[in-house]
Amino acid sequence: MLVAVVGLHISVLHVSGSINSSSSEKNLEKQPFFPYFTSKDLHGFMVLFFFLAGIVFFRPYLLGDAENFIKANPLVTPVHIVPE
Repeated sequence: MLVAVVGLHISVLHVSGSINSSSSEKNLEKQPFFPYFTSKDLHGFMVLFFFLAGIVFFRPYLLGDAENFIKANPLVTPVHIVPE
């Protein structure tokens, strides 16, 4: 539902344009949606994509837990597991 509202908001901005804070309805004072806002959003998505891709491809264990690398001993019960 939220994605639908965001999509509706973007489509209305695309059709009517963004106006300044004085709420003027003159067409001369409207800021067109394309190419200004579209290129700004595309640039932001690309920067975020390359940042996350850099983490995934070059440092995949950066955000992982160190305990995931401890070899498990199947003969010993972990300390945090206790009978009731």
